[in-house]
Amino acid sequence: MLLGVAGVVVALLIVLGVRLAGAGGGDDGTRPDQARPGTVLLVPGYGGSRTALTSLAARLQAEGRTADVLTLPGDGTGDLLAQADTLDTAVRDALRAGAPSVDVIGYSAGGVVTRLWVDRHAGAEVARRIVTLGSPLHGARIAGVGAALAPDACPQACRQLAPGSDLLRGITGSLPSGLPWLSIWTENDETVQPPDSARLSGAVNLSLQGLCPAARVAHSELPTDPDVVALVLTALSPTPLSEPTTCPTSAS
Repeated sequence: MLLGVAGVVVALLIVLGVRLAGAGGGDDGTRPDQARPGTVLLVPGYGGSRTALTSLAARLQAEGRTADVLTLPGDGTGDLLAQADTLDTAVRDALRAGAPSVDVIGYSAGGVVTRLWVDRHAGAEVARRIVTLGSPLHGARIAGVGAALAPDACPQACRQLAPGSDLLRGITGSLPSGLPWLSIWTENDETVQPPDSARLSGAVNLSLQGLCPAARVAHSELPTDPDVVALVLTALSPTPLSEPTTCPTSAS
């Protein structure tokens, strides 16, 4: 009897493993199917406020997508690695619920969390597309100043976002091969300096003003700016991700 029960348990584990692997795998078994969009997970920035991403999530939902804004632990100012763990939990929940894959949008420090998730949790196996908005992937000067001059007032995430921090030095390599990633930033960014700290080797890197020269978009406006929203929707569509060549406002 015990052997029979053990056999059933093993069989169930095998089936569940196949289902979870299949949820993340594409035609080649290593990358999700680019033509089958799944759940969109939106990762807030430093401080954890969900407000900036709520309207973007609603826009995605209006397009027929399932979109969820994460609630980060420690008010979004604690360990970024713990925040990456939270993202991974949300990803696994989405896959267990039947999503074929996930798309991830990381806003500001949420992009660093997303980058950590890719590295620490094999995110490229289940992420169909990733978009980051104004993300200090190489750090932000304001965090460096805070860490140096007022360390007691600079929480752990603040210290981790200082240029040259141990955490950031650990994610300086190129992206996993075949992971479509669009990184957008604004030259008017008053929070992430320099703005091209968002540049990422292996990604499609896009200065908003390089595409839309007249754009005057602050850091806080990135998730709601009409041009940025249009670029995000296109990037997460079933068509292949490619570098935009026309400003959405000009095109319309």
